[in-house]
Amino acid sequence: MATLLIVEDDALLLDALTGQLQQLDYSVCTASSVPQAMALLQAQAVDGIILDLGLPGADGMELLTWARTHIAGLPVLILTARDGVEDRVLGLNAGADDYLTKPFNMQELQARLQAMLRRARQPAFTQASSAAGGASTTIGPLVLDHASHAAALNGDLLDLTQREWELLELLVHRCGEVVTRDDVLAAWRASPPEPGQTTAAPLNSNALEVYVHRLRKKLDPSNLVIRNIRGLGYMLEKP
Repeated sequence: MATLLIVEDDALLLDALTGQLQQLDYSVCTASSVPQAMALLQAQAVDGIILDLGLPGADGMELLTWARTHIAGLPVLILTARDGVEDRVLGLNAGADDYLTKPFNMQELQARLQAMLRRARQPAFTQASSAAGGASTTIGPLVLDHASHAAALNGDLLDLTQREWELLELLVHRCGEVVTRDDVLAAWRASPPEPGQTTAAPLNSNALEVYVHRLRKKLDPSNLVIRNIRGLGYMLEKP
């Protein structure tokens, strides 16, 4: 379940939007000002932001700039009454992933959210995000170097295939969250075949089980555990 932060000062719209997104199986947290949103983002992780610009006190653009500086790769959809071309250009150039004006159609918002969150899960996106916020990610004894696609455990370099690396990076990027089988298979299909293969290896649930098994064995010397979430997928437990 993806967690969304809605930053909106219109109480009626905030309540209505929260209720509709919860019915669509999103987990929702809310803020009505930039300081409140910043405090919330520092206290908990979210998968994406729906951001109004016309907020009391500080403008929503200030939050967008802050988020881009402090939380690399966090998807942001601007939802605002500002419908001028200059406003759209300004918002997108400042780092927003999408821009939708009020009044809006809920089905369109849902489609845009799904596309935005789906893009954020792709390996190419996570690598670019990591490069923006730092060349490596550390979880317990595991260090991922995103630029070189290398991983070290307890200081020792892991021998990973391309598919194993992509799977590990996706699990690390969403550590503590469920990564569905479809998420992994979609990420694999979006990347080239592994080096040395004359034909693309079949990408299905059986192949995924094999790669998960291999990855578990390589993480055995650590306290890092890849859990099976029955009927859903996998989760890398936080150490």
